[in-house]
Amino acid sequence: MSAVLPDRAGLAAAGELAELDDVEFGVRLLVNTPTHAGRDAELLRHWARTADAFGAALPPVKASARIVESGDGLARGLLARYSSRPVPTVELFTDTLALAEELVDRLGWRHWYPAGSVRAAAVAHEAVHQQLHHGPAKKSLKRALGHVVLRAGRHTVHGHVAGADEIAAHSHARAVCGLGRSPLLLTAALALAVEPPPGRPQGSPHGRKK
Repeated sequence: MSAVLPDRAGLAAAGELAELDDVEFGVRLLVNTPTHAGRDAELLRHWARTADAFGAALPPVKASARIVESGDGLARGLLARYSSRPVPTVELFTDTLALAEELVDRLGWRHWYPAGSVRAAAVAHEAVHQQLHHGPAKKSLKRALGHVVLRAGRHTVHGHVAGADEIAAHSHARAVCGLGRSPLLLTAALALAVEPPPGRPQGSPHGRKK
């Protein structure tokens, strides 16, 4: 996978992205999730708004996962990745982080993403995934979203909303790192600079392993 800084047309496209609010990026994330095909647009917006608020309200926690660095993120299409086995680990891809920092300067977004904040946001983002994977926040997010899949008497079962944890993680990173915009905006701009090989689709720059 190769990467180039945006040309004039790319800068204009990124500028158009910046005109969208952060919830809209969450909506787009859900729309592009296959399990939500055909779902009502207002329901997706409700879920995106709820997940965004949930993530922003989560108290900051110190990441307990070990942090390792790799240099082949662009080749993998990844900025960071969390895995729980064999031990909780956050893997940061330094080449993708460096490209993200270059983009921030090129696009004039440094007031939204201060120097070094992209790395800090990636760590905070993955820390939330650790919470949602292991802790009670997973059930709390389900309840907040209100996606009921089964009612039996007084018992209610809330289903998983694919993509909601990703929105919550980005929102949390924005809040705890003091960013002016969600990292979802930067993720979208990063996609403009990353060119996948022919026949290979682009994926999310945040990978996840169980």
